[in-house]
Amino acid sequence: MVRWLTDEEQTTWQAYIRMRQRLDAAIAAGLAQDGLSPSDYEVLVALSAAGGHLRAKELGAEICWDKSRLSKHLTRMAARGLVDRCQAADDARGREVRLTDAGRTALETAAPNHVDLVRRLLVDDMTRAESVALRSLADRVVAEVERTDVPGFD
Repeated sequence: MVRWLTDEEQTTWQAYIRMRQRLDAAIAAGLAQDGLSPSDYEVLVALSAAGGHLRAKELGAEICWDKSRLSKHLTRMAARGLVDRCQAADDARGREVRLTDAGRTALETAAPNHVDLVRRLLVDDMTRAESVALRSLADRVVAEVERTDVPGFD
């Protein structure tokens, strides 16, 4: 039996969807001004946080992308000189993705504008209590998604 959303729950869900859509669109527009897509930025941040390189499989797991999506996007990023794909240093069969100097420069150029936009759109208007509540809710939802067997989601 389906537990349909109440009117209040449906209103909250729709408010969340509108917020996510508009925030994603604004972030994409902001990053585009620096020549990056949100996907580019996500890859560059993950590589930077990992010291500049990750196995492709680890990168995909870190950013929740399937192998096909990751491969296609890395091909486009490599063509632009943002990343290199090479043999893993510790395993001849493994592939590693490395942040290039151009990729690091692109990230360092985009990051200040990106952070400023995130601050203006979300962070600066939140109280500390709202920030704690949002983080707590996000952590609970992520844990539930990871615990739940959703078809097609790894």
